[in-house]
Amino acid sequence: MLSTVPIKCPAYLLEKSGSLGRMRTAVANAGSNLVMERARFATNKDVIDPILIGQAEDIHAIAKHMQWDISDRNVINARTEEIAAETTAQLARDGEVGAVMKGHMHTDVFMGALVRSGTGLRTERRITHVCHLTVPESKRVLMITDGAVNVRPSVDTKMQIILNSVDLAHALGNRKPRVAILSATEKRMPKMRSNIHAVELSERAKKELGRQAFVFGPLSFDIAISPEVARIKGIKHPVAGNADIVVVPDINSGNALLKMMVYFRSACAAGIVLGAKVPIILPGRADSPEASLASAAIAAILNLNQKTP
Repeated sequence: MLSTVPIKCPAYLLEKSGSLGRMRTAVANAGSNLVMERARFATNKDVIDPILIGQAEDIHAIAKHMQWDISDRNVINARTEEIAAETTAQLARDGEVGAVMKGHMHTDVFMGALVRSGTGLRTERRITHVCHLTVPESKRVLMITDGAVNVRPSVDTKMQIILNSVDLAHALGNRKPRVAILSATEKRMPKMRSNIHAVELSERAKKELGRQAFVFGPLSFDIAISPEVARIKGIKHPVAGNADIVVVPDINSGNALLKMMVYFRSACAAGIVLGAKVPIILPGRADSPEASLASAAIAAILNLNQKTP
């Protein structure tokens, strides 16, 4: 860590989720110290009511070691991560849980069980990932998408990425989010794929989103987030310097950007997967309990929003 400032879940997420009651959450392959610590932390904050899925003897042993009384918690024995993932998908499909959380398992196994054709968890939307970022000294929220699921998204997939992220912003109280479509330069460069996409997406968003959001690109990252840089470079648009959401060109740039925010600025990075019938909490293997708590709080808010007509 280049920053030594402690990572903290933003208070506004806990305030928004606090009145909703604990959300029933399936924790897939929960039998590891870090996963159990995340689950306990979110439970003690009254955000989740966990169903702990995995090797039952390991789950009970870890709970005993960490002095967490889980005698009133639902523990489902699953001998392998594949069985844990399938059990999690079944609970979500049957409406037994409001969200699912990845535990100690490979992401492809977890996500494969949830989004496989025939699971009943897919919707008309594309499955996409958003990382909700806050830094300790600021109340500003920045969302980065998609740095975890879609590897090299087409322009159609990027439109779905935008739609999902705007829906998330609306659920969190931002009624007209500013969406920046990133490229290396704000100048139109026909040979640059991200640049071409940004131009097309800006036009498509006017038709598909109307007044629900400001969408603009191509923009370089500095112009997207710094009013001063936008002023110096002469870019006049509501998004320039004030982006709430940044749409990255591909998974490599998005993943690097969000991790730099974590390790350089102690950002609380709350990852959430959208586009399924229930929110999918997708913590990184090294994510802190505070970051996982933020993800769970977002999932609880989304779960209520999805139930509200």
